[in-house]
Amino acid sequence: MEILITNDDGYQAKGIRVLAEIMKKFGNVTVIAPKKHQSGMSMAVSLGLKQIAYRKLAEEGTDADGDGDGHVSWTYLDATPASCVKFGLNTCFLDRFPDVVVSGINHGSNASTASCYSGTLGAAQEAALNGIPAIGVSLSTLDPEADFSAVEKYFPDIFRMIMENLPERKGIYYNVNFPDIPADEIKGIRAGHQGSGRWIKEFYPWDPAIYARYGITPEMLGQKSEPECEDGETLYVMAGEYVDGQDNDFRSDHWLMKEGYISIVAHNIDTTDREEVSRLESSGFDSDFH
Repeated sequence: MEILITNDDGYQAKGIRVLAEIMKKFGNVTVIAPKKHQSGMSMAVSLGLKQIAYRKLAEEGTDADGDGDGHVSWTYLDATPASCVKFGLNTCFLDRFPDVVVSGINHGSNASTASCYSGTLGAAQEAALNGIPAIGVSLSTLDPEADFSAVEKYFPDIFRMIMENLPERKGIYYNVNFPDIPADEIKGIRAGHQGSGRWIKEFYPWDPAIYARYGITPEMLGQKSEPECEDGETLYVMAGEYVDGQDNDFRSDHWLMKEGYISIVAHNIDTTDREEVSRLESSGFDSDFH
């Protein structure tokens, strides 16, 4: 199996290192990850004739220790997660697409409305747009030294189940979210749906103490601890409070995680609301001009 891996936390993040170790058990792994932190980029691509730096890093040989592991190649691209997938499909996978794209392991939940902004899932969307099975994997903590043992324990079987039961329809990508609890406390896995909610009080005056609250530094996000400001500018940082929506139920993905379950949601790049299209048709929008 040929596997393309990326993320939105950057190639040096612990999560993608753990993911590569997991996935090399299934075949050859090609890592093309962003050079710098790219959270919140969704499906954004690095357009506008921007200069994009690419670098080959380490190579791990095929089955050097006889354990059946595949080959792993590490590279970075100074671009968005979706651009990393595009680059892979236009270079090393030009003649034959990978069998699957796996994005993550993200440091932070991508459940509920976070899935709309996620660069992790944006990479999965780019794969799905090209007809490639795609999975985004996240752990609900921003800790740069997070404990990924639950993902190591349970994701391999989840991956097998997905790959053995792929639908014929294209455009689907899977959003797998792990609660940040010890592996032996996870109750199971549940298929759910995207939860609803929104962030409030999202913009705070910039203060390095905000980063300390999450156990990170500005440098981890490709920023500066002493940022430069032009005259008249005021610096803010996004760090909002999440408020639940009114229409969540026991299958809402973020509720499942609160109950101690791994959540899996099937998304589709076709965002058409077909029920509303039918309503528009019956409301007179299907008409001819004379």
